[in-house]
Amino acid sequence: MGDVDVISVLSVPVFTGAIGYVTNLSGVWMLFQPVAFRGWRLPGLAPLVKFLPRRLQQIPGVMHGAIGWQGIIPSRSAKMGSLAVDKGIAKLGSPKEFYAQLDPELIAEHVLDTARDDMRAVVERTMEREHPALWRDMPAGLRERLHERVQEQLPEIVRTLMREIGENIDHLLDVKLMVIRRMEANPALANRIFRAVGEQELRFIVNFGFWFGLALGVPTAILTEVLFHAWWLLPILGVLIGYVTNLLAILMIFEPVEPRRILGVRWHGLFLRRQQEVADVYAGIIADDIVTVANIGEELLHGPRSDRTRHLVETSMRPAVDNAIGPFQPAVRVAVGAREYDAIRDSVATEAVDYTLKPLRDPDFNRRQGVAVRGLVAERMRQMAPADFSEMLRTAIKEDEWLLYLHGAVLGFGAGLVHLAIFS
Repeated sequence: MGDVDVISVLSVPVFTGAIGYVTNLSGVWMLFQPVAFRGWRLPGLAPLVKFLPRRLQQIPGVMHGAIGWQGIIPSRSAKMGSLAVDKGIAKLGSPKEFYAQLDPELIAEHVLDTARDDMRAVVERTMEREHPALWRDMPAGLRERLHERVQEQLPEIVRTLMREIGENIDHLLDVKLMVIRRMEANPALANRIFRAVGEQELRFIVNFGFWFGLALGVPTAILTEVLFHAWWLLPILGVLIGYVTNLLAILMIFEPVEPRRILGVRWHGLFLRRQQEVADVYAGIIADDIVTVANIGEELLHGPRSDRTRHLVETSMRPAVDNAIGPFQPAVRVAVGAREYDAIRDSVATEAVDYTLKPLRDPDFNRRQGVAVRGLVAERMRQMAPADFSEMLRTAIKEDEWLLYLHGAVLGFGAGLVHLAIFS
């Protein structure tokens, strides 16, 4: 065997190692990048998409009727949000449990500290709008006494309101829709979840690609450079190497779900071995970015069930107006008329909705309250059955794994042709 033949033989494992490394590195990139679609939309292509096989329709770019790419996970942000709930969050706690961890009493105290001045402005603005003459003619002392009574009644009103929200939270809040809305609005959040949870496994996929490709390169070199010399053999083996490298990497991460001993060696999915560690990482993201006081407040006020929340707050606030006016109520009713009095009371109750829940957006308060949610999620995740734990990450990419395998096969074929062009 001449020097050129030796170089050709030795170069095969290097090429197969490169195939495995580049395949898996670019495959991981394809999972997450770019966050937003990049490419060229072709209006004439969109009507034809429906005639393609279902799997091809799911390819980012094709689904947009365009030529281009968007990361698999951000392109499925709504679906990822749904899976995050079905396979993870829903098994970690109910809306009532999460709300209890956020501590309604502390929420009430925070709302009170922030809303006192706002409530004074609500009363002033409502009275000036609904019955300016009465408010203008009312003695300053009486107006101030009315404000004082509102402030006296406010603590009990807010505490009662927060308790009622807690008791009815399952009917007021749809956690699944909340998560989907968050991830649709911020696809990078889906990336962050799966990168943080699977950081070590993603690194393993890339490194495994090189070492496994290098190992497969030895028998490949023997077959293509020593035993056989068919020009087409190396590209075909490149396809197999690219495909099998990705397939084995994914299987080693998630399989077997339960620990098994084979030939005296303990086998267990790499992701599943880190259940205790991943629990803390996942819990931190859930507590900091998803199940927060601010997000719950936003969902209560603007989510699909916000009408129920507003009705609950308004119902709680109407008696508060009566209590605030106290013994002056009959006189005020006579002075302004029963219908006008009811309009004032309803207007105060309606405006109070936004002011009551606005303080929940405070970032510092959210961070403090998130500690309890983080603890609950981490504890529940550590107790999850291995199969459920595996589903949290696996289900998110399982439907699109074939794209990664195909990607590996195509790159393997291309690398085989490049090797032929250089060394033939």
